Amino acid sequence: MPQSPSSSSRPAAAAAGRIRIVLVEDHDMVAEAIRMALDRTAHLEVVGRSASLAAALADVTRLRPDVVLLDRRLPDGDGIDAIAGLRAAAPDCRVLVLAGEGSASDATRVAAAGGAGLILKADNLGELRDAVRRVAAGEVAFSKGLLGAVLDRLTGRTPERGATLTPRERETLALLGEGLGSAEISRRLGVALNTTRNHIQRVLEKLGARSQLEAVTTARREGLLR
Repeated sequence: MPQSPSSSSRPAAAAAGRIRIVLVEDHDMVAEAIRMALDRTAHLEVVGRSASLAAALADVTRLRPDVVLLDRRLPDGDGIDAIAGLRAAAPDCRVLVLAGEGSASDATRVAAAGGAGLILKADNLGELRDAVRRVAAGEVAFSKGLLGAVLDRLTGRTPERGATLTPRERETLALLGEGLGSAEISRRLGVALNTTRNHIQRVLEKLGARSQLEAVTTARREGLLR
């Protein structure tokens, strides 16, 4: 596993014993579920829970945790934007972002800010626990499909266009290539219309396209569609 540029001697020491975690999550039920899952795991302990970025900064300064598990969306801002400030308050802590959804650009922003990883809420709790252990040990932890984008950034390599499309986004792109509209794609995929629109928007962003037609044209040129 690649080492994060922000790793230090403290995480390695933390990995050998108890890993102290500050959880930053504004939804009570989600926070409680995560807390229970972590506290029931050997060597993991949630020592504080914050519901906002302002509270998180105060808690991290006071508690000096090994890992900050930081929600991406909070009432007073974007968690990624807060990474630098949290690490300035406690330089030895490792920040692991937890997001409802994440893109390659989100992952590279986390890495650029000094974060140790980005895990999706759709991942299972076992993956979350493993990610906490890895970042505490000085490693990085990104959900499947996101680590490659971070490595591309760190090495200066330009990824192939469309390389970061998820399987569902590729399905959506294929249906766009068939000339289907959002409503028909929703029916074919068995998902809500708003979900389909989100998939389409992410496909456009990842292909650098301004319209669905441009996305299909680009995909055909790049060999993503036949």
